Amino acid sequence: MARRAARPEIVRAVVLDAALIVAFVLIGRASHGEDLSLSGVLGTAWPFLAGGLVGWIVARAWHSPSRVVPTGLVVWGVTLVVGMVLRALSGEGVVIPFVITTAIILAVLMLGWRAISAVVVRRRARA
Repeated sequence: MARRAARPEIVRAVVLDAALIVAFVLIGRASHGEDLSLSGVLGTAWPFLAGGLVGWIVARAWHSPSRVVPTGLVVWGVTLVVGMVLRALSGEGVVIPFVITTAIILAVLMLGWRAISAVVVRRRARA
């Protein structure tokens, strides 16, 4: 049976995933000259935040929130797919270049922090 993560580890991982989704939205809106108002940012972020929540549930990420495989891959993939579906259902754009850009950036962010965490944990274990 897999070890269940400690509550602080779970909270950090949830907050980090959500913060990185919001960072992605802020960078995207700023690079396209869109306003950075709370309503504008939340209007763009909510589909991906909802997707992240679904991803956490599907992956049962609370068991091993910092693992790249399978947790990170599942959370990232579900975040992307659910986020795009919700954007489409709410009348927002889901053009192919946006989907590709979103997939790449969210992968770098959501898988990247987990990969860095794995390296840090391994180095600490050796020390």
